[in-house]
Amino acid sequence: MTEKTYWDSFKAESENVVSKIKEVIHEGNVRRVVIQHQGHTVAEFPLTAGVVGAVLAPVLAAIGALVALLQDCTIQVEKASPENHREERSGTSSR
Repeated sequence: MTEKTYWDSFKAESENVVSKIKEVIHEGNVRRVVIQHQGHTVAEFPLTAGVVGAVLAPVLAAIGALVALLQDCTIQVEKASPENHREERSGTSSR
């Protein structure tokens, strides 16, 4: 079975970013998180399937700090799903 990669993106709102990213990671299959500011990639955080707890905390802290400094950011989350399991969600686009 092959995996298909797709991206979710959302505008960063400083107080909601960390909780939104935690929620997305707990949904599973997150490969990486990319922070963009004015169309340029500012930071990229690769994540493995087993990332939880203490390992995840520094990543979330860094994302929160970047969003607080840059204000107008877009967060993109790369996810993988099995090829035969197509998710139809609003705001989801393939790359």
